[in-house]
Amino acid sequence: MVNKPILAITPGEPAGIGPDLCLQLLQRPLPCPMVVIADPDMLQQRAEILGLAFNYTPWTSQHRRDRAYYVAEVPLTGPVVAGKLDPAHAQYVLQTLQRAASGCLSGEFSGLVTGPVHKGNINNAGFPFTGHTEYLADLGNSKQVVMMLADNRMRVALATTHIPLSKVSNSINQELLISVLRVLDQGLKQLFAIPQPHILVCGLNPHAGENGYLGDEETKVIAPAIQILQKEGLRLTGPVSADTAFLQQPLCNADAVLAMYHDQGLPVIKHSGFGNIVNITLGLPFIRTSVDHGTALPLAGSGNIDSGSMQSALDMAYRLTQHDTTQTA
Repeated sequence: MVNKPILAITPGEPAGIGPDLCLQLLQRPLPCPMVVIADPDMLQQRAEILGLAFNYTPWTSQHRRDRAYYVAEVPLTGPVVAGKLDPAHAQYVLQTLQRAASGCLSGEFSGLVTGPVHKGNINNAGFPFTGHTEYLADLGNSKQVVMMLADNRMRVALATTHIPLSKVSNSINQELLISVLRVLDQGLKQLFAIPQPHILVCGLNPHAGENGYLGDEETKVIAPAIQILQKEGLRLTGPVSADTAFLQQPLCNADAVLAMYHDQGLPVIKHSGFGNIVNITLGLPFIRTSVDHGTALPLAGSGNIDSGSMQSALDMAYRLTQHDTTQTA
């Protein structure tokens, strides 16, 4: 463990299954030291409910690396009941993310694995929050980040993320697409060691607009953006119809697919490998991976959960540290 990277992990919503997932991971051999950023008393209480061992070492400024896992304490202001949301816990969730991001930015941690948060609970507490991706982008002062989900078969990135479908068309412009595709191309090179990534770019409309008969976003926005980047040397194909982009033949020749909106691409990859998919944020100044599911409140504390996605997120974060040349930890 001495020369291994150190990964931070945030359990997310304390009333959800995030703490359960973390505790399950800690029962297994870990690829590198882990620092759980959470309230240790909450973790201890959940471990007792689940009947799991939890013997932690506090994380200190000495950056010891001889243990399998540590806890960097962020205290809760009140008790947690598994499965029951409490807006009073929203600030705690954000504080764990702030602590993790600052540690990644300073080089204290080599990357971050995040458990599921409850966006509604955070917003109900009065904090504007649209998701991990956007919040971490703000903490990392990143002008453009890209949400990408990946499994062992495909990588799907999004041009737009958590916005209403009615706002997607007006949100897609050449400047956005050029920025997103540059980040996606660079992320595939830097984190996945792909020298010249090939990216399929979906159209927005059915049949990629059918030459303008089913919409003109492809001819006026998407195709011109692709052409500009092709002249820069990016390997892009598109705009392609989303109903054929995910077939075996196109996918076997592509390193990633860029979908125009959330539900254009994510249902496909989640159907393909739900439970083993990893959410990766490209464009941050540090590595961040996450689970592909929500807080599953009814299952919290039950022991009846599948930690496959959290395990995959941890394994992916560790693998990415092996490729990423910007690591300083």
